[in-house]
Amino acid sequence: AVVTHGHGDHARSGNGSVLATPETLAIMELRYGHGAGTLQPLAYGEPIDIGGVRLTLVPAGHVLGSAQAVLEWKGSRIVVSGDYKRRGDPTCAPFELVRCDVFVTEATFALPVFRHPSDVEEIAKLLHMQSLFPERSVLMGVYVLGKCQRMIALLRRAGYDRPIYIHGALAAMCGLYEELGIRLGDLRPASGASKEQLKGQIVLSPPAAGADRWSRRLPDPIQAAASGWMRVRQRARQRGVELPLVISDHADWDELLQTVREVEAEEVWVTHGREEALMRAAALMGRKAKALALVGYEDEEQE
Repeated sequence: AVVTHGHGDHARSGNGSVLATPETLAIMELRYGHGAGTLQPLAYGEPIDIGGVRLTLVPAGHVLGSAQAVLEWKGSRIVVSGDYKRRGDPTCAPFELVRCDVFVTEATFALPVFRHPSDVEEIAKLLHMQSLFPERSVLMGVYVLGKCQRMIALLRRAGYDRPIYIHGALAAMCGLYEELGIRLGDLRPASGASKEQLKGQIVLSPPAAGADRWSRRLPDPIQAAASGWMRVRQRARQRGVELPLVISDHADWDELLQTVREVEAEEVWVTHGREEALMRAAALMGRKAKALALVGYEDEEQE
């Protein structure tokens, strides 16, 4: 299997062999151990021949190690994007545009309502909320791989140098990011801190932890969440989120359209999300567009 990145809806255990970037293989080893299969690393930009097809991995900008698969055969080029985003991320290599004949794109946020705001603005909201309630902690629900480390890095980039407290389920992945050269600063286990110590602090946990007994150790926590789905306020209310932050590791509507234009592909194959709207937009650009039905799709809320 050629694996684009380490999220569970793309990287599964039980493969005989796996080809991916070294970072993705390290993530799979951490998650699956020997169940990850026989691992073959392929660095960005290094081509390999598989049955006469030239395969190259280039950055997708989604999470650490994420890649697009560039397939070339007899003068034709197909690019399989995997999940991607176009905006900068201090925890992974930026998206690399590759012009092609066929572009296979995700469509997680392929509706015009999904236009992600600036990361800087969203982090400023978080820090403002923290300053308003010094007697409370801010409990931020984040996905274990990618969103957690990106939120930490964005906070550090905003000048936040205080300790950040994390749930135990996040520790191993944060440790791996550090081993792979992504500096996250002072991280401390939330389970080892008292309520008094956690007043006025930012605490990161998996999204589900905010509703279980674990969160009782926190001083009147402000429930926060960082996800592209927080653009849908009903989702935030249903989850009891007091501070919804629209920070996504997927391309928004404008970025999807920008990418379809810039790759200049005659055909666009759409999967992983809201196919119809993006197919229509691609057709209006003069592209041939069709939907792909893939097994195992889960939306961003599952990672």
